[in-house]
Amino acid sequence: MATVLVKKTATHKIYKRKDGRYAVTTVKGAAVNGDDKAAVLLAEGLIQLSQPAPAEPEVEEAPAEEAAAEEATAEEAPAEEAQAEEETKDAE
Repeated sequence: MATVLVKKTATHKIYKRKDGRYAVTTVKGAAVNGDDKAAVLLAEGLIQLSQPAPAEPEVEEAPAEEAAAEEATAEEAPAEEAQAEEETKDAE
């Protein structure tokens, strides 16, 4: 047997599947999914919601990124000056 009826309420039927997960249907047989399914299972005490892991504070890497941006700008500036000088020499 693929599913076993675990609990029948006034509005839902709750089945346990062979893989250990739950299936919820209405009394009329329509499947219940998503947040509605979780709310039914939670109300019947069949599941527990876990708390999300606390967010770790992000390490600020802005100074390193700024330094890299300054280096890139410093490298580009001499190249632009060299191009400007070549263009003026060509114009003469």
